[in-house]
Amino acid sequence: MLSWLTGRSLRTDEARSEQLGPVTGVPALGLDALASATYGPEAALTVLIAAGSRGADAIAPITLAIIGVLALVFLSYLQTISAYPNGGGSYTVAKENLGPAWGVLAATALCTDYVLNVAVAIAAGVGAIVSVVPALLPHTLALCLGILLLLTVVNLRGLKTAGAIFTAPTYAFIGSLLIMIVAGFVHPPRLPSPPAPTAATAVTAWLALRAFASGCTALTGVEAVSNAVPVFRPPEVRHARQTLTMIVITLAVLLSGIAWLAHGLRLVATEPGQPGYQSVVSQLASAVFGRGAMYGVTMAAVLAVLCLSANTSFADFPRVCRLLADDGYLPATFGRRGARLVYSAGIIVLAGFAATLLIAFHGVTDALIPLFAVGAFSAFTLSQAGMVAHWRARRVFGIHMALNAVGAVATAATLGIIIVAKFLEGAWLTVLVIPAGYAFLRYCGRLQSRLARALAPSEPLSLGDVQAPIAVIPVDQVNRAVLKAVRFAVSFSDVIYGVHVVVDDDDRPDAVASDWETLVENPAREARREPPRLHTIRSPYREVIRPLLTVVHAVAKMYPARTVAVIIPERIEPHWYQMWLHSQHATLIKIALLMRGGPHVAVVNTPWYVAEPADAAADAPPPMEEADLG
Repeated sequence: MLSWLTGRSLRTDEARSEQLGPVTGVPALGLDALASATYGPEAALTVLIAAGSRGADAIAPITLAIIGVLALVFLSYLQTISAYPNGGGSYTVAKENLGPAWGVLAATALCTDYVLNVAVAIAAGVGAIVSVVPALLPHTLALCLGILLLLTVVNLRGLKTAGAIFTAPTYAFIGSLLIMIVAGFVHPPRLPSPPAPTAATAVTAWLALRAFASGCTALTGVEAVSNAVPVFRPPEVRHARQTLTMIVITLAVLLSGIAWLAHGLRLVATEPGQPGYQSVVSQLASAVFGRGAMYGVTMAAVLAVLCLSANTSFADFPRVCRLLADDGYLPATFGRRGARLVYSAGIIVLAGFAATLLIAFHGVTDALIPLFAVGAFSAFTLSQAGMVAHWRARRVFGIHMALNAVGAVATAATLGIIIVAKFLEGAWLTVLVIPAGYAFLRYCGRLQSRLARALAPSEPLSLGDVQAPIAVIPVDQVNRAVLKAVRFAVSFSDVIYGVHVVVDDDDRPDAVASDWETLVENPAREARREPPRLHTIRSPYREVIRPLLTVVHAVAKMYPARTVAVIIPERIEPHWYQMWLHSQHATLIKIALLMRGGPHVAVVNTPWYVAEPADAAADAPPPMEEADLG
């Protein structure tokens, strides 16, 4: 039904054609990291607003510190890609080297990071749009949800399709920002705005730490390539390392260039979501290019990439969920690929979580940033600590282990700074969400383990004492659907009960009984079979399900050694939207029987396909492809 949106279904053996190379890998997996070059410095400068023009002096050393942490994370993930070519990133590294519990914690942090990345990226993109077209400010949330829907549909079409669609805006974004930085270096511009007001406060160490904590959102997304190594064409490891290197070098250049321009222009950020808001990149592009064509191209590329950068999460979140499903921490649905060879369940769940966050925070980026970095740096720290254990187990004590050890300490320290500096601004929520997510995954794991133990056979199948089941058929009226159910019941059962529940004084139980005798009992006698008996029950409270359950339980007690098969006639209309024209009693009865029927009750559907008036062949089920049963 939705194939026109998601595209034709792909065969399993077409998976290789969906793999990526470095050129398409950067747009598919690097948009998160690259886009953060715009909102990371802006987040830091927003904190520095209180310092006025003095904040521009602090942005350079803060950015250098961020790039230093980025270098450590980059070197660590290069090693992770080589050591774990099957993907999984932080989850796999922590699970295999620190233990399953730490692996689940890393997965929770990753999933939190990916959900927040979608919300932050889309909100940042809409913020860029609003800075160009201020009249759209009242429609911020609607724009966010519209872009989220678009990204969801694109990613349901497959990772390669998403990478191909995003290639042009990605490289336009990189090119336009590099041109802006080079042009600003060759011809240093002046900010076309009034001089910044005198600083209300000095750039204290605490203010600098808060700005550093906000600016560290520029590092998010660096782990994406290590999580998705198998999506690359052979040799997977080499292509993944090349892609990560391209992403990190580009990000470092963009961060340093934007920081240098902001420092040179003595730029002061404006409050997001407020009238007159203009993003930092918009101010820089306006100063360098003016408000001409190049400014328009740059801002179009920026807002496109900001909006699309959530694609990184859509690529990686479903894969982490798939690994969790393989290990029993999530339902098996998350481990199955959909029609386009993507993990559709993970994509849909991610979109749902992101929509909830956008609605809760009204689509304002700054409100989401404190939540964003906690998950990312938790995953960084666990990954690098896991790599230290990896090298130690293999007795490799050289530069590799040293890099990971330093990286683990640096990212852990950064995580502590982020939590302390941003705690009251929203980081407290992530500190609660990650443990709650961890507890949920552990609970799912225990549930799946218990289910596996319960389903494990204790002895071979015994067929010596099998008896035919007792059939029970709910009867509203004696129609063709009910007759089909009775015919089916006669084929396997020698004891059949029809149950008619009278719920209203206007019902005609005598008419139903008469039809049953004429259309069911008499033909059974003529065929020399035991006739199915109809039992009529009056329901004083006009309920149907409870009286039916009472009968089913009574029959189960009468025949303790036999299964009670409840056969439910159900009308199936030719079109799905016509189903809502009928009552959903059959569905409700099935749910009640499955939940409260008991271990000796089976539920069987006998669908009746409603025939078109002029085409009796519509009664037959739709044709299916022939299967080779060998």
